[in-house]
Amino acid sequence: MVSPEGRGDTGQSDWPQTRTGANPSREWSGGQHKATYFSRSPGAVHGARCQPTPRMAEAHQAVAFQFTVTPDGVDFQLSREALKHVYLSGINSWKKRLIRIKNGILRGVYPGSPTSWLVVIMATVGSSYCNVDISMGLVCHIQRCLPEGCGPYQTPQTRALLSMAIFSTGVWMTGIFFFRQTLKLLLSYHGWMFEMHGQTSHFTKVWAICVRLLSSRRPMLYSFQTSLPKLPVPSVPATIQRYLESVRPLLDNEEYYRMEMLAKEFQDKTAPRLQKYLVLKSWWATNYVSDWWEEYIYLRGRTPLVVNSNYYVMDFVLVKNTDVQAARLGNIVHAMIMYRRKLDREEIKPVMALGMVPMCSYQMERMFNTTRIPGKKTDVLQHLSDSRHVAVYHKGRFFKVWLYEGSRLLKPRDLEMQFQRILDDPSLPQPGEERLAALTAGGRVEWAQARQAFFGSGKNKASLDAIERAAFFVALDEESHHYDPEDEASLSLYGKALLHGNCYNRWFDKSFTLISFKNGHVGLNTEHAWADAPIIGHLWEFVLGTDTFHLGYTEAGHCIGKSNSMLAPPQRLQWDIPDQCQAVIESSYQVAKALADDVELYCFQFLPFGKGLIKKCRTSPDAFVQIALQLAHFRDRGRFCLTYEASMTRMFREGRTETVRSCTSESTAFVQAMVEGTHMKAHLQNLFRKASEKHQNMYRLAMTGSGIDRHLFCLYVVSKYLGVSSPFLAEVLSEPWRLSTSQIAQFQIRMFDPDQYPNHLGPGGGFGPVADDGYGVSYMIAGENTIFFHVSSKFSSSETVCLFWIPGADLHDSSAMLWRQPAYKVEEDWHRC
Repeated sequence: MVSPEGRGDTGQSDWPQTRTGANPSREWSGGQHKATYFSRSPGAVHGARCQPTPRMAEAHQAVAFQFTVTPDGVDFQLSREALKHVYLSGINSWKKRLIRIKNGILRGVYPGSPTSWLVVIMATVGSSYCNVDISMGLVCHIQRCLPEGCGPYQTPQTRALLSMAIFSTGVWMTGIFFFRQTLKLLLSYHGWMFEMHGQTSHFTKVWAICVRLLSSRRPMLYSFQTSLPKLPVPSVPATIQRYLESVRPLLDNEEYYRMEMLAKEFQDKTAPRLQKYLVLKSWWATNYVSDWWEEYIYLRGRTPLVVNSNYYVMDFVLVKNTDVQAARLGNIVHAMIMYRRKLDREEIKPVMALGMVPMCSYQMERMFNTTRIPGKKTDVLQHLSDSRHVAVYHKGRFFKVWLYEGSRLLKPRDLEMQFQRILDDPSLPQPGEERLAALTAGGRVEWAQARQAFFGSGKNKASLDAIERAAFFVALDEESHHYDPEDEASLSLYGKALLHGNCYNRWFDKSFTLISFKNGHVGLNTEHAWADAPIIGHLWEFVLGTDTFHLGYTEAGHCIGKSNSMLAPPQRLQWDIPDQCQAVIESSYQVAKALADDVELYCFQFLPFGKGLIKKCRTSPDAFVQIALQLAHFRDRGRFCLTYEASMTRMFREGRTETVRSCTSESTAFVQAMVEGTHMKAHLQNLFRKASEKHQNMYRLAMTGSGIDRHLFCLYVVSKYLGVSSPFLAEVLSEPWRLSTSQIAQFQIRMFDPDQYPNHLGPGGGFGPVADDGYGVSYMIAGENTIFFHVSSKFSSSETVCLFWIPGADLHDSSAMLWRQPAYKVEEDWHRC
């Protein structure tokens, strides 16, 4: 849901709202009636304060005009400073509108440009003066069709020029349409993905030249959107065949025969009708999967977001820029708003596979100014066109921090000062305020009911608006976390803090929460409905690179520059939370705490080797890790399980993800041979090569729209709309993913040279287990010589153990870590192969 930013005050005042949205404060003195009206400038300050000073600076920025009513008349006093802020805010708003209009035009005519339009006009006019009619009579026909005019400008020469301009514009627009359709046709070719490295066909080489020619002009972020092909609907027989092939290693002969019969019955009787509706939707909709995926997988989920849906992203862990918490946050927030400005202006380059195949960028649109609004049956994503503040949580209190002074973005040093003011504020939380954010961590129905009952009016509504309308949410934590290679638990504790915190110091509904620890390290907790992990990874790479290599710090660890002490301090949000609401908050907290306490998370850095050695052996690093995970899981549980690996479908318009079913007949054959320990090295190498090639082929099929699970999911949705029962679909969609995995994207932006700065590595992030008796595994193949793993499970399950750790126990005891054994045994297995 899109709604413009435009509400006035945000719960910082107890004054009644006037019809104009201003807050009048009346003072009676000596029979005079004096009224003060406050402007909407970012410096305006209402109600409770972070600090009592500087009062004069606050008044100077807040008051737009004053008037005093006396028996002699009305005396007006204008504040030039406040009016200046109002004027600059208006100018900034119009600038943004003009930039959007300009970008819309440039994006709409890509790969053409206004310059190419002028070139076509000049060519037409020049040919006319040379007595060459390149229009083949069309210019004369257009000229005859123009209405007769009696003005001084309706001369034959003017009419001829106007006719040539109309003809040239038509030719130019026809050329743009032709080039776009040609580019869309070229981008629909995916044969290049299935060709071996170094064995590129002549057809693919010609294709690559054509793609480069048509996309050679510097594109804006969304320039390729209309040229991207639609996600194709696979045929039912192909999907059924791939599905049966994927479950064959998991079922015995009797179970497989039963599933085969269910699949055949579905393919022959039910599927043709469902497929027709799905094909019809694919013709009409931009993407036949994405809207249903967002609604039914994310927004209609009624379980808590914490652990179940939200995921986390970590900071650089091998380097540290500063120990000053407020300074680090000042640089990070400033870099984020710089990224948002580039996003609004479409100055970010689209992500390109092989440097020439564009990826869809639509998910980036809702990165900022977005909140998930709870509903009793389904949630809604609220996205605003702009937001000029962030909401901050510290020690149980909520604050509003303006990001702009007038139309000027605050400098990092000013932001550092504002965050330091919050850290120094000694005020206590209001009743019910400390654990308020637990509502976003509990059940969605309970949160929706509480929001409707207790946050629909007054200061609660205004303060909630301040949070939900913020650019993003900031959590200032009082604890410290970092990665110490000598302390094996440190990275896991860091991940736990980012995944759920204490269950009430993150606003889990915001598109992302920026988390700042006391020692200067940062991280993100991200809501999943609006976008997938590579999107937030793109932002995070820019932010960390900008913070480290462009903004920098002083020797004392502070942001560079001088602060403006005249800035009004952050505004404290005001709440009136009744006892009934506090009871709901406590109930939500207990639900979220039970989930968080049940999560077992083990994060570690694998050091023996990385992708450098793997690629030297002509093997895909991702396939290698996936096969290693199959081996680790089999050694842990003694059986295979349905395995989920996320791949992207962003080569198609509005594409999100597809599932790669990593547990294949080829990988299970290799794992069983490894476990038996009696096979020769050559035989193991052959089995491994087959398993790797199979995995790579499945990944390519998923990326090119020939996956299994999204097609079956959409067929299931259609069956529910039509009221059709399908035992096959019901069983397929109820199968648990006991091993859910994902590789984390990296180096989407070349902010620095990783060879020159090898320690500037982020370990990526992680997520909670998808199944109660399963594992969630996220991994970052970081650099040439290391891999980071994030393994999660639940303590309550007797089937899974990531890390059995008791405070004070020796973490280097290999018997304490079941997942540590397979990880380190990979090096031994590598030499066996």
